[in-house]
Amino acid sequence: MRDDELIHQRVLKAPRELVWQCMTEPTHLAHFWGPRGTSTPADGIVVELQPGGRFETVMIGEHGSHQMRATFTEVAPPERLAWLEPDSGMHTTTTFTDLGDDRTEIMIHQRHVPEALRSPDTRAGFLTSLDKFEAHLAHLTGTCGDH
Repeated sequence: MRDDELIHQRVLKAPRELVWQCMTEPTHLAHFWGPRGTSTPADGIVVELQPGGRFETVMIGEHGSHQMRATFTEVAPPERLAWLEPDSGMHTTTTFTDLGDDRTEIMIHQRHVPEALRSPDTRAGFLTSLDKFEAHLAHLTGTCGDH
């Protein structure tokens, strides 16, 4: 792995199709997109789910707002989803692996990650977004108290 790459893995207690749905529909993305302390209103999310389609989000936090603009480079439901952020050159590929027993492993591989996004604080913030994703899935599947 290169210095400008990050990989995040998480096993989620939800079927792969639901995990895919949550990663590709604005009404779901609004529940978890962005680190803890930010919100991402559904009306600020654009998902044109096809190669070449737009993927845009607006995260709002205490320090203002941040817009992410990307173009989907790969859409292979429910296995792989990838996009390129032309402003930074960062390319993100998410792989969804069905582990059985309604569990899904997601692996998020980010390449050409700008130095500012590789800081320990930013990486910790990204993990809180995965925590929010996990909590949203637990709410949807009724497994909120399972641990």
